[in-house]
Amino acid sequence: MANSSCVTEFFLLGFSSLGELQLILFMVFLCLYLIILNGNIIIISVICLDHSLHTPMYFFLCVLSTSETFYTIVILPKMLINLLSVLRTLSFVSCASQMYFFLGFAPLHYTILMSWRVCGQLAVTCIVSGFLISLLGTALVFSLPFCGSNKVNHYFCDISPVIRLAYAETYINELVIFIGGVLVLVVPLIFIVISYGFIASTILKISSAEGKRKAFSTCASHLIVVVVHYGCASFVYLRPSAKYTSGKDRLVTVTYTIITPLLNPMVYSLRNKDVQLAIRKMIEKARLRFCNYVKTL
Repeated sequence: MANSSCVTEFFLLGFSSLGELQLILFMVFLCLYLIILNGNIIIISVICLDHSLHTPMYFFLCVLSTSETFYTIVILPKMLINLLSVLRTLSFVSCASQMYFFLGFAPLHYTILMSWRVCGQLAVTCIVSGFLISLLGTALVFSLPFCGSNKVNHYFCDISPVIRLAYAETYINELVIFIGGVLVLVVPLIFIVISYGFIASTILKISSAEGKRKAFSTCASHLIVVVVHYGCASFVYLRPSAKYTSGKDRLVTVTYTIITPLLNPMVYSLRNKDVQLAIRKMIEKARLRFCNYVKTL
């Protein structure tokens, strides 16, 4: 694909228009990134080490945390470096790779209790289908000729800001990407909302008022994260690239590249009593091992 292009590298404008405020953004985003990374690593470690959490539900929470970890690794380290650097270039291949992995790790998936075999099959199906759709989207963008400007008005290689630089008619490419976006964003969101409708009807049958309150509180927090993530992603991807506005889109993109990955560990796992108990057990085991090690010295 690179051979058909005049452009050999892209320049990421990112937040360069903010001047000295970029240093404040760097500190804020660095703290958020470390929280996201630590939260997901804790969840993955606890679920893998504690046998009481080896159930299908926690298996998918572990898959979600793993996906979130790589999802943020693809975007945030480069963004943090660019906030402190004047040289913000990314090679043609690196830009394509970043887009491919970002789109591949992006989708969130939800499921119900089932056998381990079905869990494995669903996980593999989600991963394979996600990366196939990502490959199609990336190929549709980077098969176009880039012979003009190489300045990407974003903090990473996303579809709209990159395809706007193409030196060709992009209607067909954008139409196929739009159809893929509908399949990845709108269809899952419809099923998620329907499933929460069934959950709500089940909660209403609970006789205890306190039980209803707790159940609705948990579901509401889950649903808010889902709606924010899918809503913001739909706003960015389910429209033509001509509608792209750098300032507004960057703000919306921050929501689903930083805010929802920050909320997911807390909403789906760290608030869970079983996970909290497993973390306390892991900390206690680590403390005992350390004490025994000190005694041997």
